[in-house]
Amino acid sequence: MSKTLIAYFSRTGEQYSVGNITKGNTAIVAEIIAEKTGGDLFEIKVVNDNYPNEYTPLIQFAKKEKQENARPEIIGEVSNIEDYDTVFIGYPNWWAEMPMPVYTFLEKYNLSSKKVYKFCTHEGSGGVHADDFALYGHIAQNDRQQAEKKVSEWIDNI
Repeated sequence: MSKTLIAYFSRTGEQYSVGNITKGNTAIVAEIIAEKTGGDLFEIKVVNDNYPNEYTPLIQFAKKEKQENARPEIIGEVSNIEDYDTVFIGYPNWWAEMPMPVYTFLEKYNLSSKKVYKFCTHEGSGGVHADDFALYGHIAQNDRQQAEKKVSEWIDNI
């Protein structure tokens, strides 16, 4: 029997075009994927969360991490990673990249024998490849019905 993991990094606080949010855009999409697939959720969180809550300082912080090729330490682990056949990796698109904690997660596990699909939230930068998925953060945040429809279409196609 196939098992699915949805690992994601998401942020709250001030976000571009949606204001101050209490649930991250990527977290919303991750939860929709879990509902549609019956998969298990794993939130990628950093040990020392120094990310600013305000948008402009946050993107500057993210830019610095990217330039330094940082690998922030993350909390917890997926102890049964070998049990999963399919892994979804979710993140907000920061500087046309995955945030550095996502790289920490990916480097921690050997996913070479698994089907891996990436999804991101953004506000116009997109930046995904063939089987990957991108959704505007304002849709995830403000139009759950449309978000669920788009996620369902993507899952049906992969």
